[in-house]
Amino acid sequence: MRFEPLTRGIDAVVIGASAGGVEVLSVLLAQLPRACRVSFFIVMHIPRERPSLLPEVFSTRCVLPVKEAEDKEPAQPGTVYFAPPDYHMLIDRGPALALSGDEPVHFSRPSIDVLFDSAADIYGERLMGLILTGANQDGAEGLAAVGRAGGRTVVQEPRSAAVAYLPEAALQAGPVDAVLAVDQLQGLFAHLGPSNG
Repeated sequence: MRFEPLTRGIDAVVIGASAGGVEVLSVLLAQLPRACRVSFFIVMHIPRERPSLLPEVFSTRCVLPVKEAEDKEPAQPGTVYFAPPDYHMLIDRGPALALSGDEPVHFSRPSIDVLFDSAADIYGERLMGLILTGANQDGAEGLAAVGRAGGRTVVQEPRSAAVAYLPEAALQAGPVDAVLAVDQLQGLFAHLGPSNG
């Protein structure tokens, strides 16, 4: 499969996942090349009441720096950011990260929709949105917003997802550029090198 049309000109990738997401992200983030200059922003639905171990878990599986997002922090290329528990993560002008304690969206804080909407406003056609396995519809409308802003939209093939509900909701919310099984997503991530421009 040719990934060039999906990856050309991409400066940032927003990713949303819930149930089953740790497993698939472990496979995908391990594919990223050291020379990758793309910024990654990830919302995983995790329990609000305890600290997130996601940066520690993924730091050992990814050659890029992996960290929990901090408010007003400039977004660095070649870095993977996870939303902290119980805060929405947004992308602001700069681009910079912003954290918000606003009401949950689709019972979720952090919300995938909130991240995708804000990133679409800032990055436009330089953004890729990716929806992975998940058990509610948070993220479906956000991916549609990425598409409306001219960004690339990718959905995990529902039959390859641990929980198909979120990928199926994303496919119903609007047209997408690619529906990829996990092995194809691995190829896509391996292609996100320094030559996206």
